[in-house]
Amino acid sequence: MKPKVYIETSIPSFYHEERPAPDMVARRLWTRQWWDQAGEHYVLVTSVAVLDELSQGEYPNQPAVLDLVKAIPLVPITQDIVEIVQTYIQHQVMPRDPVGDALHLALASYHKCDFLLTWNCQYLANANKFGHIRRVNVLLGLYVPALVTPLELLGGFNE
Repeated sequence: MKPKVYIETSIPSFYHEERPAPDMVARRLWTRQWWDQAGEHYVLVTSVAVLDELSQGEYPNQPAVLDLVKAIPLVPITQDIVEIVQTYIQHQVMPRDPVGDALHLALASYHKCDFLLTWNCQYLANANKFGHIRRVNVLLGLYVPALVTPLELLGGFNE
């Protein structure tokens, strides 16, 4: 069975990133390299929260960014997830914005995703926060997804 990957907002955004700074170019290339092989190795899911975030405002390549995720199955947002988000905020696991990082983490955890894929290294793919996230998820009886960047999932498929 293929591992399940929750696609967070930053992934389709970086697929179409245009900024010329070397770190932005590297993230774009790693994201594209991972994305181009993802379907062979993973079950991809996302949420209406990601679609909403990607639909806000206007930015370069917005139609292409939205098109990238339109066929990915959406995991539902239930009342249980709303309560998990509140718990994350109360325990200071995530910032107070309930429709941001806390929601993505709750969705990936509740729906037992093997990975939450993100370029958000401040609040999600941050090794310094993972212990706190794991403790709160264990207290809640939730699955603990690995919080990773595309770079961490590149390669190793034939081993």
